[in-house]
Amino acid sequence: MAGRIETICSELSEARVFADVGCDHGYMAKYMLERGLCERAYISDVSAKSLKKAELLLKDEIARGRCFPVVADGMKGLPERCDLLLIAGLGGEEIVRILEEGYLPQKFLFQPMKNPEKLRAYLSAKGAKIERDDTFGTGYFYDLIKGESRGGRRYTEREILWGRDNLASPQEPFYRKLKAEKQKILSYLERDLSETSRDELKKRRDALEEVLYETENRLRDRG
Repeated sequence: MAGRIETICSELSEARVFADVGCDHGYMAKYMLERGLCERAYISDVSAKSLKKAELLLKDEIARGRCFPVVADGMKGLPERCDLLLIAGLGGEEIVRILEEGYLPQKFLFQPMKNPEKLRAYLSAKGAKIERDDTFGTGYFYDLIKGESRGGRRYTEREILWGRDNLASPQEPFYRKLKAEKQKILSYLERDLSETSRDELKKRRDALEEVLYETENRLRDRG
């Protein structure tokens, strides 16, 4: 878990107003405030009980008037617009819902736990400029998507499915994630499935094997 938090924090940049939606323990807001990377930070969670963990960690910054806890669904309860939004640990579909009900700020950093392709498709359609889009981790693998709201190009279908940087310059975590997913699909195919489910899994397996083959070759060529 520490590796995940450290990786996310390393991609945070300066902002006037920072918001961490679904903030969990509040580590990222603490990172921003301690390093003077933002003037104000908002930490939000849909559950008041869950938010208490972050409030305890950031009690001194809250007392100084630099950090503001908000119990809200998504961005709805934030009293002002942020120029850097972090959402980590939610599904890609949920992040899209939050953005549709709120807005896409000037800068963003997202770490979807599942369905990253739905988030990529949304950002691509919005014309967002993606600065980083790849997989990281050891054992558990995570997707990280960082960028700005404007100035981007449309993603291809393959980039939406697998991540732009994973295709352009694959790293070991992406390769391991592909292998793990392939094993999972093969395991599912051994079960008693409907014809429709089996066909969908086979299509996913075939597409995955193509990307896996390309990734293996690129990693091998790189030495």
